[in-house]
Amino acid sequence: MLETAAEIVQRLADSLADRTPKVLKNERYFRGEQPLTYASDEWSRFNERRFAHFSDNWCGVVGSSPAERIRLTGISLGDDTEIVSDNERALMKVWADNEMDAQSSQGFLHTIVAGRSFVMVWPGDDGPQVTWERADQCIVDYDEATRRPRYALKVWNDGIDEYATLYTSTQLFKFERKMAQRIQVAKGADIDHDRNFRATAGAAPYGDPGAWIQRDTEGEAWPLPNPLGMLPLVEVPNRPVLGGEPMSDIAGVIAMQDAINLLWAYLFAAADFASMPARVVMGQEPPKIPILDDAGTIIGEKPVDIEQLTRGRMLWLTGQETSVGQWDSAKLDIFTDVIQRAVRTLAAQTRTPVHYLVGESLGSLNSESLLVAESGLVAKVTEFQLFASGPMRQIFRLIAVALGDTELADDIRSSQIVWKDPQTRTQAQTSDAALKDRQVGFPFSWIAAKRYGLSPAEVERLVAIKEAESLSLLSGDLALAFAPKPDPAPNAPQG
Repeated sequence: MLETAAEIVQRLADSLADRTPKVLKNERYFRGEQPLTYASDEWSRFNERRFAHFSDNWCGVVGSSPAERIRLTGISLGDDTEIVSDNERALMKVWADNEMDAQSSQGFLHTIVAGRSFVMVWPGDDGPQVTWERADQCIVDYDEATRRPRYALKVWNDGIDEYATLYTSTQLFKFERKMAQRIQVAKGADIDHDRNFRATAGAAPYGDPGAWIQRDTEGEAWPLPNPLGMLPLVEVPNRPVLGGEPMSDIAGVIAMQDAINLLWAYLFAAADFASMPARVVMGQEPPKIPILDDAGTIIGEKPVDIEQLTRGRMLWLTGQETSVGQWDSAKLDIFTDVIQRAVRTLAAQTRTPVHYLVGESLGSLNSESLLVAESGLVAKVTEFQLFASGPMRQIFRLIAVALGDTELADDIRSSQIVWKDPQTRTQAQTSDAALKDRQVGFPFSWIAAKRYGLSPAEVERLVAIKEAESLSLLSGDLALAFAPKPDPAPNAPQG
């Protein structure tokens, strides 16, 4: 049993190590840590250090724009006619107790950037413990024939030792091993070189890290029984492809991002050179610098460093006749035009609204045009919600099992995950649509949820307030109608 579990851990850990460099590279690009790429060796020799920390970071916009519109607001068990049933309250209480509104916001963003994320559910003394996990620390193994999950693995380290926990539907196995010595690479190294990047990020080790060995915890059996009876780790994919791996929204942006950064670097360099006209001296030897001894006496001379002349925008061509020529300053709008075209291409490829990227004023867009401009992003978010609903149902099933309610866990199979509407509407549009919905006959609770994006708990509270307000008004009207009328004040005008 130990040998078989260790083999599974090694296989899954190797797959996780192969995935990790891509995850970390996508995260670095999302944060704006982007090396200068595509520059020639000659240009890089003079300018690369000047632009080492510059990036015109569009990866951050592409990753954030869908993530900020994804919000899980509740779960509907289908057959319940109440706005919020007791079972739904219990599930959402666990969600709130684990601060899953904040965790899910981070988790959905990580899913979009890394291509996937994971959620762990485990029974705890104070109720089910739910945590969102990173794509470079967890992996789920699926059966090739049925595509059902067989094993789940979580790996982490403390800088010295590496730890792993393997989960099956019935047991969990704890392992550890010494971390391999990694190649140290200076911060800012070119992360396009896989070997250096993996070493810098602390990902797949080089050399033999040693075999996984059993990790014992005092007072615990090995292996431990799995009280849930199912895998506690759920994978949340981004843009899954049939028969392939989920896709990161950042991975397809990196090449264009590198091109945009280089164009900006070229523009800045051209602006720097344009501020001092470049000159060429023909027919004369380059100047020489005298060499002095300690007493200040000239004892020789040496030529001026050619690279210094180049940085000073001077070119020397030897010959018999001396003349000085000059080049006019560069036209920088050529670069900005190309950059703007590249950004628009990036917007089209990623379905990011162009006004998010090029800084165009929204004053020229009416409400209908804005809806059209954001239709691609809305479709993208809706697609994400479609693929994420299955994993979210599985997470709530695990919560129900951790609560000890297997009947509820079965009911969740046919439940519906409630998401906030990703569309942006003006208040006037929302109110107009709500009024028309009410005229058609839609109930108030449906309008509050669908048109105003309120969570089931918020809808229930609003309905209760509305009912209490109606009763109060009705009670006040009756009292006003039948109560004795006060005498008019003295000298009050009559009639």
